[in-house]
Amino acid sequence: MKSTRIKLMAITLALTLTAAVAASQTVKAVQMHGDEMFGGHMLNFFVDYLNLTDAQQTQMKDILAKEKPTIQPLIQQVAQSHHQLRALEMSGTFDETKARALVAQQSANITELIVQKARIESELFQVLTPEQKTTMTQFMQRREQRFAQHMQGQTQSQ
Repeated sequence: MKSTRIKLMAITLALTLTAAVAASQTVKAVQMHGDEMFGGHMLNFFVDYLNLTDAQQTQMKDILAKEKPTIQPLIQQVAQSHHQLRALEMSGTFDETKARALVAQQSANITELIVQKARIESELFQVLTPEQKTTMTQFMQRREQRFAQHMQGQTQSQ
């Protein structure tokens, strides 16, 4: 009996630690993605990939700087809701009503974040020349194709 209880406690502790690490990595990824969006290595990649002019780079940086105050609070709210949900999961007393409220808030935040991201990307796309737009469209199509292939491979392996 004691042996079973100890094993159960060890498994529970291991699962809790795993969940805590996973949660911290998810929040870190969200925060890093938010920083990337505002002048990080993704912008640098597209500067090289699309051969952006100095004027285009300046325009894009101005757009991103203008939008950062709108996006940053959303990213912080997503991270905060994530932490609150993880704390609820690990509290030992699960409150479904509270969980549903947190998930609903998280859903609203993520929806708003996606809408804002689409709006910003549309603004950035308008800065490009017709040739750059074609290059970017082809890049995005290849990216979506690779993702679809990856997802198809995931489905087949399950």
